[in-house]
Amino acid sequence: MQLRRQILNILADGRFHSGEELGEALGISRMAVWKHIHALRERGVGMEVVKGRGYRFPSSVELLDADAIHAAVQPGTRRQIAAIETLLQVDSTNNRLRHQALDGAPSGSVCLAEMQSAGRGRRNRSWVSPFASNLYLSLLWRSECGIAGLGGMSLVCGVAVLRCLEQFGIQSGGLKWPNDILVDGAKLAGILIDVAGESTGPCAVVIGVGINVAMPEHASDRIGQPWTDLCALSGVDRFPRNLLAARTLDCLLAAIGEFRTAGLQGFLDDWCRYDVMAGRQIDVYLPGETISGRACGIDETGALLVNTAGGQRRFSSGEVSVRPVP
Repeated sequence: MQLRRQILNILADGRFHSGEELGEALGISRMAVWKHIHALRERGVGMEVVKGRGYRFPSSVELLDADAIHAAVQPGTRRQIAAIETLLQVDSTNNRLRHQALDGAPSGSVCLAEMQSAGRGRRNRSWVSPFASNLYLSLLWRSECGIAGLGGMSLVCGVAVLRCLEQFGIQSGGLKWPNDILVDGAKLAGILIDVAGESTGPCAVVIGVGINVAMPEHASDRIGQPWTDLCALSGVDRFPRNLLAARTLDCLLAAIGEFRTAGLQGFLDDWCRYDVMAGRQIDVYLPGETISGRACGIDETGALLVNTAGGQRRFSSGEVSVRPVP
């Protein structure tokens, strides 16, 4: 696996490199290089192979680098990070950290991957995770307040990610309850929270963040909703993913600190400012029924408030769609 990482590092410049050149750099044969290239392509790493010229990525890429991320975070963040792991591929960064948490991994453990084979969104929907195109990041936080004290955690993390994106000039983002980040109705990012532990005692919280950075057009066939990415919004061909990862960790850990001190209350004003559903007609999908009404924000626990024909109702779970404006 280390040799494959070295091959990717060489190819990251987007130029052609021959099998002979790669073999000399790595101390292996051209046939061994070909086998590694074949294995990478089988895993979904897109690259061009041209006889007589060699191998290259269609464009230069910035591969994830744990040392670069660690160096870029704020000093206060650095003190809270236990370890940063960057992987070529994993089923899901959340799954990996959840298993590590059960084995005793410390709070502040971070996992990122270049691609996921089974990335998850809410309700176990697949999260399209092409190679080196987006940010797939998970953070382990150990809490003493228990599962019962984590109400609204996904909302807090949504606000944190938007605060991060604003540092990169993304000022038009909004939040769709409970954990989607949209720009002009198109999905840019999502949050997934996994919690294991006691209702009123110690628990492990795995916070997963997926941000579209430079989504390949061919991946859109597998995405069942409008989407956008940071390159399109910023008008650039390449976005600094390691710096994005560092700033995401800065904002997440700062928000966790605020949440521990003041709970969800300290985030309600920001949530209301970012809320893309407020005043809109929505449908809430529950098992066996669909509730329609007008969204009117969230309460102090993070539950969605909806004015329906039968009066105001609150929802702590459910799938929501926003009706188009006539």
